[in-house]
Amino acid sequence: MANTKLQKAFSAEGDNIYKWTYSFWVKRGTLGGDQAMASAYYSASYQGRILFRSDDQLEVFDYWNGSYTLQKKLNRKFRDTSAWYHIVVSNDNTQASADDRTKIYVNGVQETSFATNTQYPQNQRTTFGNDYTHYIGSYGSGDYLDGSMSHIHFIDGTAYAPTEFGETDSTTGEWKIKTNVSVTYGSNGYFILKDGNSVTDQSGNGNNFTVGSGTLTKTEDNPSNVFATINSLLPTAGTGTYQSGNTYFRSDSASWDSALSTLSPVAGKYYFEVKVGATGNKYSIGAVDIERDSLFVNAGTSERYLGYRGMGYYGAGEIRGNNGSSEDSNLITGLTAFSNHIVGCAVDLDNNKMYWHLNGTYIQNGGYTQNPSTGSYGVDFSNNRNGTNAVAMGASSRDGHGLEINFGNGYFSSTAVSSAGTNASGNGIFEFDVPNGFTALSTKGLNL
Repeated sequence: MANTKLQKAFSAEGDNIYKWTYSFWVKRGTLGGDQAMASAYYSASYQGRILFRSDDQLEVFDYWNGSYTLQKKLNRKFRDTSAWYHIVVSNDNTQASADDRTKIYVNGVQETSFATNTQYPQNQRTTFGNDYTHYIGSYGSGDYLDGSMSHIHFIDGTAYAPTEFGETDSTTGEWKIKTNVSVTYGSNGYFILKDGNSVTDQSGNGNNFTVGSGTLTKTEDNPSNVFATINSLLPTAGTGTYQSGNTYFRSDSASWDSALSTLSPVAGKYYFEVKVGATGNKYSIGAVDIERDSLFVNAGTSERYLGYRGMGYYGAGEIRGNNGSSEDSNLITGLTAFSNHIVGCAVDLDNNKMYWHLNGTYIQNGGYTQNPSTGSYGVDFSNNRNGTNAVAMGASSRDGHGLEINFGNGYFSSTAVSSAGTNASGNGIFEFDVPNGFTALSTKGLNL
């Protein structure tokens, strides 16, 4: 949602200006910088926000008549870009005890450790639920969220517990989403982004939002099926740029940098696609054993290159591994212009084989065309992997090459695939056909 904001202007204050609940799920992209998930804004003197601060700590504040009436900032940091967080702010300013007025819950657990803890005065009016403009993904003119959001509930007039919106899975013990919520929304309440990118209010109130700026894309990634994205916590040799919820990566360094998946499986068969956004051959697409090659993950040198530490399809038409050496001389060669070309990569961790195609045509291995569906002519990467260690997938680039990675969300950055290929697993959306037996790299895919 970077540079994207949703908005709804209310013409009258809500049913009870002292009580409200905000519940939503959020998955972060890039870290750092103030990033607002939700806000209510009238002017600089009257505004409220729920946001991640530049230090990656969550803060909720209300600014009324030029001063803070509420400011609660957690001590904990939110730096896991592979996870969906469920955040609930439950507010009731009629409570006699200050500690009972504003409560913050993360994944069903009430937060009690605060860096700043200024509670509302009793019976204080609030900006949330008032006749102000409510924003999602911004505070109106800045602090854009880089990430994804889902199942956004605002309750006007009631302070609800998080158990109204989530529950503990009886098998895994993990906090999970409730898809069927039964609450009283109040006149200014709303429920948006229920099962996609629809801004139509599902509460029955007709409080529909509009897209105020940017592009609101639909993502397969959701709290019930978490898809891999690029791990923005990896150090870069130069200036690495992450965008579009960590599905785009660009390195402006002369040294190689890597865009590796947040999910790293030890077994299974997975498929992903990369659109190369610049001419030339300074990129590599494949996988790396992240446990064996911790130097690769941590180094800010040329060793941060899939063809050096892992194995990857190199832009000049070669498969490279083992310190950058060519693995096979009978591959596609002579391809030097790759602008907007799509490279597909199928990684078989059960048999330690890898397969690649360029715009749907699989490469040659020893003069024979690869076929991952039948397990034919895959390139062996046993020597690049230590037993059953976890493997990260993705790409490397340098010299300003932009890489758009589709791990199954159905988009290259904010552009949807032009015509989705077949996918027998039913997990993820890709430009080209997913080989039989392969699936998207997601939590559902890990358990197929």
